[in-house]
Amino acid sequence: QVQLVESGGGLVQAGGSLRLSCTASVRIFSTDSMGWYRQRPGKQRERVGGMTSGGSTDYADSVQGRFTLSRDNAKNTVYLQMNALKPEDTAVYYCYLGGSRWYGKTYWGQGTQVTVSS
Repeated sequence: QVQLVESGGGLVQAGGSLRLSCTASVRIFSTDSMGWYRQRPGKQRERVGGMTSGGSTDYADSVQGRFTLSRDNAKNTVYLQMNALKPEDTAVYYCYLGGSRWYGKTYWGQGTQVTVSS
């Protein structure tokens, strides 16, 4: 059973920073695709960014230059460093794990709330 547990969410003022963590219950490899989505109030879930099995990293235009993805395979953890936060970044953030090693299945965490006050 693969489980992803997110942490690090909370309330922060605009301009502040948070770092989200997502720890997998299984060993992860650089060939695994991992990243983050978010769901803002009243909106559909949207991709924030991800690290592909090929080693590239992509970000949504709305977070480019402010958010940074990283991973520590030894800790089975992926991080999302969020700087210069804006009220519109308020959302529930979900991490995911997928890739060919998982036979096409994508696993999701339970989500962590990030609230940015103006």
